[in-house]
Amino acid sequence: MPNGDKDLTYSSYLKVKELLSLQKPLTNPPAHDELLFIVIHQVYELWFKLILFELRSLIVSLEKDHLIESFHILKRVSEVLKVLVQQLDILETMTPTDFNKFRSNLNPASGFQSIQFRELEIISGASVEDYKKFAALEPEWLPKLEELKGGGNLPDAFKKLLIKRKVIQSTSQDHMREGLLTVYNQPQHRDLQSLCESLIQYDEQLSLWRFRHVQMVERMIGMKKGTGGSLGVSYLAQTLSKRFFPELWDLRTHLSSGY
Repeated sequence: MPNGDKDLTYSSYLKVKELLSLQKPLTNPPAHDELLFIVIHQVYELWFKLILFELRSLIVSLEKDHLIESFHILKRVSEVLKVLVQQLDILETMTPTDFNKFRSNLNPASGFQSIQFRELEIISGASVEDYKKFAALEPEWLPKLEELKGGGNLPDAFKKLLIKRKVIQSTSQDHMREGLLTVYNQPQHRDLQSLCESLIQYDEQLSLWRFRHVQMVERMIGMKKGTGGSLGVSYLAQTLSKRFFPELWDLRTHLSSGY
């Protein structure tokens, strides 16, 4: 249906005036690169919002066994994740000296506090309980974490689809491995094989973003603590081993060895 608002413009539809008013440097006079820092991170939050929207839609599509729609969503998310990595190239045009001109003003705020990224990880398969220990530091997380506890996640939706297709009988490690080997070895499951490859690509791209992010942080602050009191690079490096679809990674070993 037509909007019917004759006064609607590009700026009013996109709320451009409000959007451009949201960048508020804290240094006085403003450090040159503080605007860059704010814009990059605000854009990250917008991309996270879109990814979360798409992942929720993906879970619904998998529950309905609508794989064509699922592939379309995963393709879009894949392209967004590429942009997340590319944005770090822009941020790295800032030197450590330029960053230090305003870094002290960021305390105690930290990227660690991004609830949307935590939500992204939980929808991707991370345990809500893993983040509850931080609720004392980030009390605004607690209501969202409780809300997410009862929600679905991507790995569960994937496993339910395999059960629905009668590829597996249970989600035990042995049944998952046997079922996935069937998916990869029998041509009638080609659509499920494509889904597996799309999901492992998603997992890999999240890992690549984490890796680039760790490199960027070390390039900027070395081994200093983060502005919010986190361990900085030391903490971030620990997250590099996170994998949301371990069964798909494990499968590679058995495919290559002939099982």
